[in-house]
Amino acid sequence: MLDHAQRSVFGIDRTPNISDHDVMDTEALVIDAFAQLGIDARLPVGAPESVADLVLDPDGLAEAIHAKRRALVTDDAALRLIADSPADGTLLVVADRVTEAARKLLTGNNAGYLDLRGRLAIRTNRLVIDAEVHPALDRPERSHALGGKAGLEVATALLMQPERRHAVRELARELERSPSTVSEILAALRRDGLTDKSNQAIGTDLFWQLADRWPTKRTPLASLPAPGDSTLTAPLRLGLDVAEGPGWALTDSAAAAAYGAPVAFRSGQPLDFFVQDPAILRRAQTLLGAASATGQATLRVAPVPAVVRQRVDLDANPTEWPLAHPLFVALDLATDVGRGREILDAWTPDGRWTRVW
Repeated sequence: MLDHAQRSVFGIDRTPNISDHDVMDTEALVIDAFAQLGIDARLPVGAPESVADLVLDPDGLAEAIHAKRRALVTDDAALRLIADSPADGTLLVVADRVTEAARKLLTGNNAGYLDLRGRLAIRTNRLVIDAEVHPALDRPERSHALGGKAGLEVATALLMQPERRHAVRELARELERSPSTVSEILAALRRDGLTDKSNQAIGTDLFWQLADRWPTKRTPLASLPAPGDSTLTAPLRLGLDVAEGPGWALTDSAAAAAYGAPVAFRSGQPLDFFVQDPAILRRAQTLLGAASATGQATLRVAPVPAVVRQRVDLDANPTEWPLAHPLFVALDLATDVGRGREILDAWTPDGRWTRVW
C-alpha cells in the first residue's frame, strides 16, 4: 500500500471509498484510455516532467499530467480539485462517475477527466480532447488468470524475474499489451492467491498452474539444419549470430542437461526447439522434411514471445544452439508427470536464475 507521503508525491491521493487496487491502477487506466485514441501517455523521465504522474505526447507536445483518483466527482469536488492542483501541469481526474456540472467545470478550467463509464476529455492551451472510450467499469472478471496468450505472457514474465516488484504500466510496456489487460490479469492472479500485492509469485503454485497449460504437441523433422548452413539460416530465421536476439531456442532434455540438471542426454538424440511462429514451422517442414515419427528434431511454436526472444548463450552448452531460458526448460520437464518431475525435484539452476518450481 502507498503511504501518505508516497500518495502525495505521485498525486494519486485517495478518498476512503477508493480501494488500494484502484489507486495502483489509476495510471494504467489513463494510459489505456489515451492509447485508444492513438495518443501516447508515458511515465515522465527527468526534469521538469519528473513532478508529473504522466506525460501526454501527441506530436511532441509533452503535456505534464497530474492524475487524481476519486469515486464520484461533483461540481463541489471539481472546484476543490481545481483549487488544489499544481500550477506546473494539467489536472486529470479519474473517477467512476463525473457529473455533467463537474465535467464543464474541469474542461472550462484547463483540466480534464476520465469518466470510467466511457468518456475522456481534457482541455489545455495546446490540447483539446473530448471522446468516447471503452468503459472501464463492470468489466467481466477473468474466469482464469492464465486463460489466453496474454495470461501466459504475464505469468512467465513474473516467474522469469521472481524478485522484482512488477508495476502494471512497466509490465504492459515490456509485453506490448494494454495496461488494462495486464491489470486485469494481475488482479486475477491476486484473487486466486497466486501472487501478492507486489505482483510477486507466492510459493510454486503459479509455476505448476502454468505447467498445466504449457503446450506439448511437437512437429518432428526429418533432418536438422546445420548451424553453418547459410542457405537455411535466413529463411528459417535460426538466429545463431546473436543469442540474445530472436531465433530458435533449444529446450527440453538437451537444454536441461546443458544447465546441469540431472538428466541423461546422448549425442544423436533428437533436439527439441521452440520457433518464432507457424510460418517458420511450415517452412522448416518444407526445407528439412517432415517425419512421420521422431526424426532428428522436433519443433513447437513458442507459446509466448519471451521463449524465442530471451535465449541464453551458455559456455557449458555442448551444442551450437542458444538455449531457452531455464524457466521454459523447467516447464517442459514439468509436463512429464513421471521422470520430468523427478528431475525438477533435484534441479536448482545456478545463481544467475531463481528456482520457481
